[in-house]
Amino acid sequence: QLVESGGGLVQAGGSLRLSCAASGRTVSRWSMGWIRQTPGKDREFVAVLSWSGGTTEYADSVKGRFTISRDDPKNTVYLQMNSLKPEDTAKYYCVAGGTKLPTRPYEYDYWGQGTQVTVAS
Repeated sequence: QLVESGGGLVQAGGSLRLSCAASGRTVSRWSMGWIRQTPGKDREFVAVLSWSGGTTEYADSVKGRFTISRDDPKNTVYLQMNSLKPEDTAKYYCVAGGTKLPTRPYEYDYWGQGTQVTVAS
């Protein structure tokens, strides 16, 4: 089970940190990522951290602003989001996948329920 938290309403230019607590599986054994979706639009890859923790991949739209990380003892994955823009508004899903560095939503096997992020202009 993946449970996200940390979403909310923030002004443009602000920051939020999303958390994803995993139970029933160990985050260090999976590629862990974040996917976001806005109503009426396709799901969009945001970021992924390899199971080894040594490799990350980001969507071009968030590079330099978002950082994905992991706390193994807490079995939790984070997404630090800085310099937020109104176009970052979406529901953010924590995901886990068995492939090396999945960047497509369909490559992920497990999904959380999502947490809403709203960025006001």
